[in-house]
Amino acid sequence: MLKVMFLCTGNSCRSQMAEGLARHYGKGLIEPYSAGLMPAGVNPFAIKVMKEIGIDISGQTSDAIDEDLLRRMDLIITLCGHAEAACPATPPEIRRIHWPIDDPVGTVGTEEEILRAFRRTRDEIKERILGLIKEIKGGNK
Repeated sequence: MLKVMFLCTGNSCRSQMAEGLARHYGKGLIEPYSAGLMPAGVNPFAIKVMKEIGIDISGQTSDAIDEDLLRRMDLIITLCGHAEAACPATPPEIRRIHWPIDDPVGTVGTEEEILRAFRRTRDEIKERILGLIKEIKGGNK
């Protein structure tokens, strides 16, 4: 099972969605974790849009980066430029990739406009997770 850490600044939205999506779609393939540079709690809009697709992330916690845990990962995925630049150094055998995904947390507007931004982020992360799963399965043949 591939141990994957999803990192972003607040560990409130993008990395939380990625962890939930990886747990759901990558069952048996991915052991997902998430963390942030400045944990800010799980965003209620992230919880809401994930529930829309049948994935409950309300029990997940917003965690700071644990460097010991980070060193036990097979793959680290950063979801924002700040996390990519500020992520602690990791051993060279740990693969790192960057998914530059817009943060919906700063969206202003009506609740529906905010939800639309969160759904766009969720759907983009979902596509990337499904691509990662396809890559993992392709490598296991």
